[in-house]
Amino acid sequence: MMRADSTSSKPIADAIERSGYAVVQSFLDSTAIAALAQECRDRAENGILQAAAIGRGETRIARADVRGDRTQWFEEAGLTTTQARYWTAMQSLRIELNHELMLGLHDLEAHYALYAPGARYARHRDRFRDDDARVLSSVLYLNSEWREDDGGALRLYLSNSADGHLDIYPHAGTLVLFLSADFEHEVLPATRDRLSIAGWFRRRA
Repeated sequence: MMRADSTSSKPIADAIERSGYAVVQSFLDSTAIAALAQECRDRAENGILQAAAIGRGETRIARADVRGDRTQWFEEAGLTTTQARYWTAMQSLRIELNHELMLGLHDLEAHYALYAPGARYARHRDRFRDDDARVLSSVLYLNSEWREDDGGALRLYLSNSADGHLDIYPHAGTLVLFLSADFEHEVLPATRDRLSIAGWFRRRA
């Protein structure tokens, strides 16, 4: 795990090139994280976050036993001031990672995600079978004072690990990045609300 360095993204790029993933502490400052967390909670309480689904097009279906989060997508043309802090930082990172790794990252899509206690997201990949636009997945965590016994880890399945996986707990300000096509992963259940922003850097269609 590394700390964000506003002067260079090279350690992040190096980790992605070496391992296919990076875990970054304090990607945004605590004030920005708290504001994003509050906005996510407010939208959940007001019924704006909606139950997520799996699949695409005509096969898209809600399956709470497979995926139990509630989400709201960000709209670039209508970002709140709070969301703009996240968006600007991620777009800067996109440009820097393109420079370092030449990944062809063209745009960003992202949404709030709230998992209520007991909710999970079963093992899956982020890239669709018929669409390879998603290149780099990201998760920014918004949970203050999270403890490991609260659960809710992101489990990345690794081919080169003795345990076969890496569990990353959702501590506030931590950003996780991983190559979308390379890693199966799941969200383990938690004992309290688990808040995050899920995002994907995409290449041109």
